[in-house]
Amino acid sequence: MTKQLDTQHRQQHLTEEMPSQSQTYAPPAVLAELAAQAGVSFNGDAPWDIQVFDERVYRRTLTHGSLGFGESYMDGQWECMELDALFCRLMSADIEKKLTGWARLRLVAEIIRHNVCNLQASHRATQVGEKHYDIGNDIFEAMLDSTMSYSCGFWQHADSLEQAQLNKLDMICRKLELKPGEKLLEIGCGWGGLARFAATHYGVEVHGITISKEQQRLARERCKGLPVTIDLMDYRQLQGQFDKLVSVGMFEHVGPKNYPIYFDTAFGLLKDDGLFLLHTIGIDQTSHNVDPWIDRYIFPNGKLPSAEQLSQALNGRFILQDWHNFGADYDPTLMAWWQRFDQAWPQLKHKYDERFYRMWKYYLHSCAGFFRSGQGQLWQLVLSKRGRQPIYRSIR
Repeated sequence: MTKQLDTQHRQQHLTEEMPSQSQTYAPPAVLAELAAQAGVSFNGDAPWDIQVFDERVYRRTLTHGSLGFGESYMDGQWECMELDALFCRLMSADIEKKLTGWARLRLVAEIIRHNVCNLQASHRATQVGEKHYDIGNDIFEAMLDSTMSYSCGFWQHADSLEQAQLNKLDMICRKLELKPGEKLLEIGCGWGGLARFAATHYGVEVHGITISKEQQRLARERCKGLPVTIDLMDYRQLQGQFDKLVSVGMFEHVGPKNYPIYFDTAFGLLKDDGLFLLHTIGIDQTSHNVDPWIDRYIFPNGKLPSAEQLSQALNGRFILQDWHNFGADYDPTLMAWWQRFDQAWPQLKHKYDERFYRMWKYYLHSCAGFFRSGQGQLWQLVLSKRGRQPIYRSIR
């Protein structure tokens, strides 16, 4: 019933957004053929088809690939009734890999940039905070649940975003075997949702770090009165010893060149009998490039790890106690975020313009399609040092 109402809402909103078309802009044969491989048409009747209002869409896509495709959407040059379904189809068919010409050359240039440069070096660490997490807490307060969890929920026994996130937080604490009085380090603490939950329900002392000033400010407010400290700092600056470590949705900003120092740092911070839970988005196969639209507009300098890259980085450092994949749960999480954001837009639009709205819509729907297609994964790894004595039993 919820999906049916959401579809009706999207149809109504789309009808209001669409300018009247006095003519149909036919696509170049190469784009029509590529789209057809994914079961998508230009100006077709299916809800995942692309409705073109400006023929410049085609040139921008051919010359700039996914960046031009995304920017032309932000500029209102095309629309789609079900963006999530469109991206699921495009990604399932690996359309981006089949682009030719200038788009292919730009993709090669992007690969070189990410391999030659350390885009996640310490002097660049704050860029993603400034570009994304500091855009305004009002956006995230409207979009997220009351725990302010900006990561995948666990939907196995949940029928709402709130319950999925509470279940995820509790599962993390149980996987870490948290005990009252322990010291928990959270690398990338967001707005303090996990820190507050762990301190309240498991009696632990939490030290959280973030590179976002807005996250630090709100996290401190939300954790007031609890044994929680929130510092603004890069993970490479951390010192001390902790019983348990956790990192949720931060590893995507570390970058392959920094995996060794990241895990070496974590190894030095963790007590010999401790546990480290790493929660990260992953990708189905090793890739040396990132989506240029996401890199420019959403998560600058981000890079998703593959299972191969993670295994190589862990080799000789940590023992892998558990590897849990629930990537399919990110699809309903993202769509729930979109519904909440869309419903809150009348209160937000006085501060943010229509281009921002279309950017955020494109972001959430394209990511939902990414996970629905199977390219996107969501992993929770439980790690320990080799000498840890207690036997670890996996928890779901």
